[in-house]
Amino acid sequence: MYFHPSIYESNLTKIMTTCWALISMSLIIVVIYLLDCLLNKILPWKNRTGLRFFSQLILGGIACLACFNLAYYNIKLYYTMTPPDIGQVVVMNMYGSAVILPLISIYFGYQFLKDWRKSELETERLQKENMSSQMMALKNHLDPHFLFNNLNILSSIMDKDVDLAKSYLDKFAEVYRIILKSEQSDLTTLEEEMKMVDSYIYLINLRFGHSLIFNVDIDPSAMQKALPPLSIQMLIENIIKHNKATQDQPVRISIVSSAAEKLMVSNNIQTKKYAAKELSGSGLQNIKDRYAFFSDQEVTIEDHSGIFKVSLPLLEITY
Repeated sequence: MYFHPSIYESNLTKIMTTCWALISMSLIIVVIYLLDCLLNKILPWKNRTGLRFFSQLILGGIACLACFNLAYYNIKLYYTMTPPDIGQVVVMNMYGSAVILPLISIYFGYQFLKDWRKSELETERLQKENMSSQMMALKNHLDPHFLFNNLNILSSIMDKDVDLAKSYLDKFAEVYRIILKSEQSDLTTLEEEMKMVDSYIYLINLRFGHSLIFNVDIDPSAMQKALPPLSIQMLIENIIKHNKATQDQPVRISIVSSAAEKLMVSNNIQTKKYAAKELSGSGLQNIKDRYAFFSDQEVTIEDHSGIFKVSLPLLEITY
């Protein structure tokens, strides 16, 4: 059977093109996978995203063209026994670039978005873990002296007034019950927070007597708003730590809600001569950081005319 040379050349071209495409694609898949693994080790997406994207794009383009050239050279040599000439190489690279560059751009764009999203989720997870660590630190922030002082007070009143001792113990247990319960949530309702604060104030009043005077005025409609747990307790503790309180010169602490959906905790300033400095401001910063995680609303601090006031935003709880 006789085949016309043009038919033979046409069939040979089709065979060579098919083999070239299959081998090139196989090489490209392997090389791109290996390149991706290598860059993940030496240049992770989350460290230098822009540099990683352009590095992978450029190196991937070069690697793909190298695969095209290698496959074309070997197929041409296998079927024709002659290596490709310069003109064929130039044309092949032009066509290869026209096909490869858009494809690898789409591929690397997809990889970039996927890894960027993965990095964002990892960052969010680390932020949550950090917030959880801060919450645990906050729960442990109740000064050990507070525990020992209250146990000493309990011990001193047990022999004098059993009913008072029982009441004191109930309030003491309530404070720690709510602290332990708050481990399960990042936010709590103002109503639940105030239950703890009421018990906390009861303990403080028995310890300090009339040296501390509390004024609590909260609109019932605000009770279902939310805030990070133990925020109010920490503010009260901060006031006691940094202010001198006596019966002649009591510290007046006010806890008031406003129409602007804020809770304001304020006190008259009677700074201790030797106030604790090692943790000065750490409690307020802790509260600010936790608010920043849940809301764009900021905790505001005012210090003027002898009054120190902290305004806590009351947040809406979404279910």
